[in-house]
Amino acid sequence: MNAPTSGARWVTLPGLMLALTFVTGVVDAVGYLRLDQVFAGNMTGNVVILGMAAAGGSRLPVLGPALALVSWLAGAALAGGVLPGAVRPGWNSRCTALLAGGAAALGASAAALTVLGTDGHATRAAAASALALAMGAQAATARHLAVKDVTTVVVTSTLTALAADSRLGAARPQGSLRRLSAVVSIVLGAVAGALLCLADEGLAVPLAAVVVAAVTSLGPLTARAGSTTPASGPAPSAPGAGRPSSSADARAVTAPAPSVAGFRTAPPSGAEADTPRPGRRDDGSLRTAGRPPARQQRTGRP
Repeated sequence: MNAPTSGARWVTLPGLMLALTFVTGVVDAVGYLRLDQVFAGNMTGNVVILGMAAAGGSRLPVLGPALALVSWLAGAALAGGVLPGAVRPGWNSRCTALLAGGAAALGASAAALTVLGTDGHATRAAAASALALAMGAQAATARHLAVKDVTTVVVTSTLTALAADSRLGAARPQGSLRRLSAVVSIVLGAVAGALLCLADEGLAVPLAAVVVAAVTSLGPLTARAGSTTPASGPAPSAPGAGRPSSSADARAVTAPAPSVAGFRTAPPSGAEADTPRPGRRDDGSLRTAGRPPARQQRTGRP
């Protein structure tokens, strides 16, 4: 059995999911600060904004959040169709294809923002939609990979688990490090995205595209490392162990015990030992086993 490659030793699936969580922070910072307050990764914000706008909230964006929501759902539906439940869990070639498509969408958005800028309302809406499409596919891919407490797009449930299992709650510290890492990752992504937007609005999205491309190229290493892990279970038995080695042995195992005149030949035990057993004498007359033969009744002859 081959040992894992040197690269697969330090590439882990939770680590790659944390990198995608960082990307969500970058993309949401760009969407909120430069694309009409649109959340490209966290759809809860868009739903709340649309709800407030429907109630008559003044100066709230509607088109951008609505298009981002629809695009996000389209990306998630696309990934769900590519990754049906029948596909074996873990990283596979379909995960690679989906994240590669997300990196391409981020790269196209970065090119459009660099060339056209963010002055046009249509440009901002189109860029936000492309970012949301990539994030929806990323969220569905992360759902398939199922790394606990790292959904890559939201940290609300992660914060809930972190607080509920803390010392002030149930005092169950298992998984706290991963949950805290997910929160820190999205915060660092938001900080990086905001700083890059302040420096040059065309720099943040390319950073997100580079990180997703790196995750896409490293992802197959996790599947390779998992395939080299020995499977758990009982050791295989020697050939022929536990079964007859020939047809004669099989007949010896399955054949019933021999009997004489329909009666068992095994010695009786307990109450059965006292029970008379019928049989026949050498001359053919009936006798009773376990008792002396009864004296024959006289027929009147001497």
